Amino acid sequence: MLRGRCRNCKKSISWRYPAIELGTAALFLLSFLTFGLTVDGIGMDIFCFLLLGLAAMDAETMTLPDMFTLPGIVLGILYAGMTEGLHGATYSALWAILAPLFILAIRGLYSVLRHREGMGLGDAKLMAMIAAWLGPGLAALALFIGVVCAAIYGLTRIASQNRFKSAMALRLPLGSFLCAGAIYAIFEGEQTLKWYMQFLR
Repeated sequence: MLRGRCRNCKKSISWRYPAIELGTAALFLLSFLTFGLTVDGIGMDIFCFLLLGLAAMDAETMTLPDMFTLPGIVLGILYAGMTEGLHGATYSALWAILAPLFILAIRGLYSVLRHREGMGLGDAKLMAMIAAWLGPGLAALALFIGVVCAAIYGLTRIASQNRFKSAMALRLPLGSFLCAGAIYAIFEGEQTLKWYMQFLR
């Protein structure tokens, strides 16, 4: 047994690694229980793997690597093509283009007002990936949940700091919260949208 240490360098293995592995296994099991051993189930396994990996990377490094998001967009379009045909693939590609515009608009507005970058392009690419897989309704839900959770986390952090200046410089891994919102949308999104839509009738 390794006793919690690397076989080669003997340094302690961070708790994050087994936590991510357990999280991946749990999501795969949940996907199987929800969608079965189907194209949808396998597709959601892949999507969950990408989301969990990106969430962990953004939380730790504040980056969302293109090597995950860009192939993720392509895989989302291919998945839509496999499940809904050419029309689905075209629809997926269209929303992959349109969905990031909201993130880019906020990024541009922040740059104009604060004269510095406030949101990375990785968040826009992640939003494109989420929209390619989930479509507009569930992607919007994922964005809403992600932004609300990020805001709550940010306000909590600010409340724990005494200096306003340091609070204004607080950086948040928005991508991690968007990934969490997307995972929620995969399994509970349809029910949540149906619940919400009843108030608009």
